[in-house]
Amino acid sequence: MAEEKAALVLSGKEVAQDVRNKLKEQVADLKKEFPEFAPGLAIVQVGAREDSNVYIRMKIRAAEEIGIRAQHIQFPRSITQSQLVQEVKKLNNDPNIHGMIVQMPLESDNEIDSDLVLDTISPDKDVDGLTTASAGKLSHGMLSGGFLPCTPNGCMELIRRSGAKIQGASAVVLGRSKIVGTPMAELLKWHHATVTTCHSRTADLEGTVRTADILVVGIGRPEFVKGSWVKPGAVVIDCGINAIPDATKKSGSRLVGDVAYAEASKVASVITPVPGGVGPMTVAMLMQNTVISAQKAAAQMRVHDWKIRYLPLEPLEKVPSDIEIARAQTPKDVAELADEIGLLPSEVDMYGKKKAKVSLSVLQRLASQQDGRYVVVAGITPTPLGEGKSTTTIGLAQALGAHLKKNVFACVRQPSQGPTFGIKGGAAGGGYSQVIPMDEFNLHLTGDIHAITAANNLLAAQIDARMFHESTQTDQALYNRLVPKLKTGREFSKIQLNRLKKLGIVETNPDKLTEEEITKFVRLNIDPATITWQRVLDTNDRFLRKITIGQSPTEKDKTRECQFDISVASEIMAVLALTTSLADMRERLGKMVVASDTSGNPVTAEDLGASGALTVLMKDAIRPNLMQTLEGTPVFVHAGPFANIAHGNSSILADKIALKLVGSDGVVVTEAGFGADIGMEKFFNIKCRYSGLVPNAVVLVATVRALKMHGGGPTVSPGVPLPAAYTDENLELVEKGFSNLGKQIENGRLFGVPVVVAINAFASDTEAELGLIKKLALEAGASDAVICSHWAKGGSGAVQLAEAVAKASSQPSDFKFLYDLKLPIEDKIRTIAQKIYGADDVEIKPEAQEQINRYRKQGFNDLPICMAKTHLSLTSDPSLKGAPKGFTIPVRDVRASVGAGFLYPLIGTMSTMPGLPTRPCIYDIDLDLQTEEVLGLF
Repeated sequence: MAEEKAALVLSGKEVAQDVRNKLKEQVADLKKEFPEFAPGLAIVQVGAREDSNVYIRMKIRAAEEIGIRAQHIQFPRSITQSQLVQEVKKLNNDPNIHGMIVQMPLESDNEIDSDLVLDTISPDKDVDGLTTASAGKLSHGMLSGGFLPCTPNGCMELIRRSGAKIQGASAVVLGRSKIVGTPMAELLKWHHATVTTCHSRTADLEGTVRTADILVVGIGRPEFVKGSWVKPGAVVIDCGINAIPDATKKSGSRLVGDVAYAEASKVASVITPVPGGVGPMTVAMLMQNTVISAQKAAAQMRVHDWKIRYLPLEPLEKVPSDIEIARAQTPKDVAELADEIGLLPSEVDMYGKKKAKVSLSVLQRLASQQDGRYVVVAGITPTPLGEGKSTTTIGLAQALGAHLKKNVFACVRQPSQGPTFGIKGGAAGGGYSQVIPMDEFNLHLTGDIHAITAANNLLAAQIDARMFHESTQTDQALYNRLVPKLKTGREFSKIQLNRLKKLGIVETNPDKLTEEEITKFVRLNIDPATITWQRVLDTNDRFLRKITIGQSPTEKDKTRECQFDISVASEIMAVLALTTSLADMRERLGKMVVASDTSGNPVTAEDLGASGALTVLMKDAIRPNLMQTLEGTPVFVHAGPFANIAHGNSSILADKIALKLVGSDGVVVTEAGFGADIGMEKFFNIKCRYSGLVPNAVVLVATVRALKMHGGGPTVSPGVPLPAAYTDENLELVEKGFSNLGKQIENGRLFGVPVVVAINAFASDTEAELGLIKKLALEAGASDAVICSHWAKGGSGAVQLAEAVAKASSQPSDFKFLYDLKLPIEDKIRTIAQKIYGADDVEIKPEAQEQINRYRKQGFNDLPICMAKTHLSLTSDPSLKGAPKGFTIPVRDVRASVGAGFLYPLIGTMSTMPGLPTRPCIYDIDLDLQTEEVLGLF
């Protein structure tokens, strides 16, 4: 009687619908948390087989029901294997695609290895679960790390829904395909069934099948398994789908499974029908895998505490040279670091093993993530030796990360080759607070400065070439060359269309412009006397401060005097540091004003047709460079604008990405160049205006040495031993020189931001001197003042500083700008001079006033001000120390960096091309020819 009892028909349609309903809820939850987020599924097809199209349409309908964006990507039969592999790789790198399937078979005219194509799919997106990696995990019982094959997983869900006990059951799988049979057997095995796999060469097939408590059949032979083969009470899962002739059907055929359903249903306890059994479950499991992948992607949009491996540091009592310290530490591979801080492989491009470029797409992925706390490191007016601002930035980051276990990023500028080989040396920090590898940091890094040099000089060449061609050709000849007649006709380029729009010319057919319009279009009429764009070189070369160009006879006496600047003084460097996206950079590069025309109108890079080419040269440089500290915490090294002629801060993009990666409880420590009167003021008034970021705290670096200098101590010169006044205790000099630090504390508080003073201790400092600075700093309004020894001890020497910064940055911020952009240019200059420098007034020279009037007429009044003055004094005179009173700031010239977005008044004498000293650092740098390691002192 038991054998005659009808089986429970387990409808895959009903179970699949239940699964889809739950998935729909999960997708809704994701979209609620991340409104711009939606799971994405790519279905790749080669050819146009109708049976494949049927399956694809079914998958797309199921995806749309759940809320998944299903993208059907169909390639022609002519596609080659290499082309298909490249397309799959593109989908791997697309952050909006969370699942990918390649529809089989591949209907191609070319030979394509389908296994190779499948294995190209990233394991993170293999929602079909068919790659070798997925199969390998399954064979090792790793059921939670990857994706399970859809049909076997659907079968397992049906078995579970049947109520059958899997553990200890005798299971038989008929068929050993890699899509169904083999993974099905593995799944049953890892769920503790005793599994037998049968195939065409199995002896006594019928007898073996009859032992099954759970029978799964997938061999592609219609109604092959008879009812007599089925053990009474068995659970039968039929994975077959076969078309057989049936004259009663309109189509002339009907679908049946691999099991003789009518017979088996009288013996089995549970059976799946065909169609409507396993098929719908396959699609449901595909959707489930896609949602799982999307949930993993969403999890990456939530920043948690990093699982980071910090590098041990064992400082020696006698601190070795910087390069010896750097060589003694083994940095992590940057791929490991990137993974630790939550970067995806698709967001990181390796430059060797220790540095990488990071994609701007991180900002899109983490758009909903709350920013971390934002701390800027500045300094008092320094001695020519520097006071350890970079060292403090790195030491503070090491302390916050390796010792306080906070997510922390340091953001620093890329050093110029000028000071690296000049007199200052490298900028990687120093002692036991450095960025490593320091030789790579201080040399070419990833070539960003080379890209800036190339782009800058391309524009310079175009300026002179354009003036030459305009002076030697008629309007019509110029027009015929600028808009040549080709076989395909004459067309304006995109950049030329922009110029037409600027000129108010509505006609876009090159053959229909009037003579007057042609003249307006081709003539820039650059006034050579107004050219402000110079050539650049990333080397200190004093003999390029003034040069004559155009002396070759071929230039037909078009000579003019000009100069070279150092590369980091290029406006393109400032653009890189202040841009917020690739599109924004393209716009800024186009806006760069290089001269005025003879009518006083600005001439831009866009007018010269160069902005697109400049963007192409800069497209890689825009991405921040990832490196690490001696203790393994992450560092972004990006941009290096000259801190006098430009704003002297690392890039907005590096800061923005870092703030997202650290998360709301993390900290980003960014450095501002030179003293707080220069770098910090420009950080607040220029960088923060364009970034929209609100700083939480200032760290102000001070030294006993610098205060003694400001108190009237002897001259401090690089390469010359310090006078005794700096190595012997002298409290009077310290107290008198505190006036400078007091003014810089006041400057920080002017912006409504708490100030923490970091007293960078040297071996020659006494406790009394250090204690006096701390006392005076607190009295002057600093929220805290901490004595630090990070140069000698690394992060452990800055733990108290890190705690003070964490406390200060958690306070409510009352940040405000110093001036309103709508004020006249003169008033903005005066506000900075009086409030930041302590000047009585400014003296604007006639030449400077003429430039101001021109910029106001040209519409540039509302740009922020970037004062270009000496970093060695609050005044324009580098010999005046402390906090002088009763002085005037002379403004001898005003220039515009319109693309970067500021005007820069030149105060006193300012050189934009440093020179090499008598004994530059090149004497100390060499290469070990055996190991190819860089030797020397950076």
